Amino acid sequence: MHAIALAHVGVDHADDVTQDVFCTVFASLSRLREPDAFAGFLCTAARNAARDHLRRKKRTPAHVPADDLVSDERTPAAELASRETTQRVLAALQDLPDSYRETLMLRLVSGLSGSEIAEQTGMTHGSVRVNLTRGMGLLRERLAVLMPEVMP
Repeated sequence: MHAIALAHVGVDHADDVTQDVFCTVFASLSRLREPDAFAGFLCTAARNAARDHLRRKKRTPAHVPADDLVSDERTPAAELASRETTQRVLAALQDLPDSYRETLMLRLVSGLSGSEIAEQTGMTHGSVRVNLTRGMGLLRERLAVLMPEVMP
């Protein structure tokens, strides 16, 4: 759920949206008729909470608190370069279409396999594979523009 929130609202608001999802799911759990549909129920609740959040607040580019993402000891110059790289990658991810962004966040941030993504989102394995392949292609193109020094 956190990866879905991250895909839609960015780092600054993903924790709040995830908390909202847990509250919403807990309150409406009695309406779930099929226990096997729980994963899809959670994903749908996460998407809806993210959309509600965006409706309430004008969407702004995700701000990455680099201190949270860079934990190993480095020189100040290396740490700054790493923060900038992380911010560029997240900005490129945020710029992707929703279906690709969400699938890539589940894969790259949450570390889920294709079959796990399919199970959680209710998508077919083929659709997940297509979204990951096309999303990675778009991400590479965007990173090549944003970071030509790193991308071949």
